[in-house]
Amino acid sequence: MGVWLLPILLLLIITGIPISFALGFASLLGFILLDKIEFIHLIPQTLFSGLNSFPVMAMPFFMLAGEIMTRTGITDRLVNLAITLVGWLRGGLGHVNVLASVFFAGISGSAVADVAAVGPIEIEMMSRAGYKRSYAAAMTAASAVVGPIIPPSIIMVIYGAMMNVSIAGMFAAGIIPGFLIALGMMIVNHFISKKRGYPKGEVPTVKEAGKSLVQGIVPLMMPAIILGGIMFGIFTPTEAAAVAVAYALFVGFVIYRNLTMKDIILSLKGAFRTSGSVMIILGAGSVFAWLLAVDNVPQQLAEIFITIAGGSQFITLLIINILLLIVGMFMDITAALIILAPVLAPIAINVGVHPLHIGILMCVNLNIGLITPPLGACLFVSSAVAKVKFNEIIKEVFPFILVEIAVLFLITYVPATTMFIPKLLGLIN
Repeated sequence: MGVWLLPILLLLIITGIPISFALGFASLLGFILLDKIEFIHLIPQTLFSGLNSFPVMAMPFFMLAGEIMTRTGITDRLVNLAITLVGWLRGGLGHVNVLASVFFAGISGSAVADVAAVGPIEIEMMSRAGYKRSYAAAMTAASAVVGPIIPPSIIMVIYGAMMNVSIAGMFAAGIIPGFLIALGMMIVNHFISKKRGYPKGEVPTVKEAGKSLVQGIVPLMMPAIILGGIMFGIFTPTEAAAVAVAYALFVGFVIYRNLTMKDIILSLKGAFRTSGSVMIILGAGSVFAWLLAVDNVPQQLAEIFITIAGGSQFITLLIINILLLIVGMFMDITAALIILAPVLAPIAINVGVHPLHIGILMCVNLNIGLITPPLGACLFVSSAVAKVKFNEIIKEVFPFILVEIAVLFLITYVPATTMFIPKLLGLIN
């Protein structure tokens, strides 16, 4: 009976009800339909338990650090560094677009924030250099997908906290997939640029290269401090998030000296607004997940998967990937992760997939949904920034979607791509 709660929830979401309210209403309806009214008084306790987690505290801190760093004007410095490194290649500004997103990923951990912050600069530069504006917008949206994959990552914090998986391990496991996606997009950009005759940039002088490298080191120190501190056991991921905020404040007030109290207030507002909305969904999701567990829904779905897949790990992962790609087209990534992780992760683990591996697969898969129509959030933001029609971007983004799906299946069936670094650092056995 409890299995029917999932289609009911999907129907509520399709009707336009906010995700948190849809989760709450579906949970309440579930208690009634499953004749478990006596458990309703446990809802406040379950909701609080879903949020009362030390790892979850990392999320608002990482968001705040990203907000502060963005207001210090690091965007121009990161773009200049990317131009120095790859701008002189064929389709150089396209490569710059990708590399700048990789750099920014280590600071914001958010794909939409990447598009909003770096997008205006990248799109204008590419457009002035002769690139088709819709292509520049599509590439900006596609490259932003690496934001939540290369650590630090907000969705990895959420997954780790929900599923009791090492957040440090998740961060380490996301490094190779993030760089593989970036490399794949740069290869696609090279061939498209060669076909369309997009220009090369000028090779920078030694003086210009040195200046951009010095300016780029300061913002890139933040992900290095975060990852280094976590990997070497100096602090936990949650403590690393607080250190990231401290470093962002140090950069803004001491190094760049361009951060004001107004910027701090605006950063706090932005971080509180975003993390607050995620917390509400996370709390409501914990109640829904608990209800599903009470009615043994994960076990029922596991039996269905085993029947269809015949116990095959290959087919099980194929079905999960296809399902997530479809869900990602219609649902917000955070909500989809909160709803589906407690259901799908145990199924994958049951056929021998490592908890860390399935976690990365879910995060990468749902991130692709950010650039798949009809509800790709990054596409809408990029369309607004570039002032280009949505359907024009869709035509241009299709090759990048294909390469990201190809990388997804590569990391699905070659576990070493995700597990190598965590094993190397001793984060997993």
